[in-house]
Amino acid sequence: MNNKNDLQNDSSSDSTDLLVAKLALFGATLTTIGDGIAALAAGIALKGLENTNNQKSSEQSNQSAQIEQMQKQINELTRKLDKIERSKR
Repeated sequence: MNNKNDLQNDSSSDSTDLLVAKLALFGATLTTIGDGIAALAAGIALKGLENTNNQKSSEQSNQSAQIEQMQKQINELTRKLDKIERSKR
């Protein structure tokens, strides 16, 4: 009778160990998939930030060019006003 109980306990213990090992494998697989998804998300976020920085840099260059053009126009208008004032004297 003890032999039968010992065999059942050993069998039950083996089944439990097998179940635990399967669960550990399943958990490790889920963790790996989660890490992969997190890495992809970080890559997408990085690319988005790079694109935003490039757009801002391009906008700043455009604004600088516009400001420079406006300054040239102001200078030209100032010269013309000076000329008009001199001719009135």
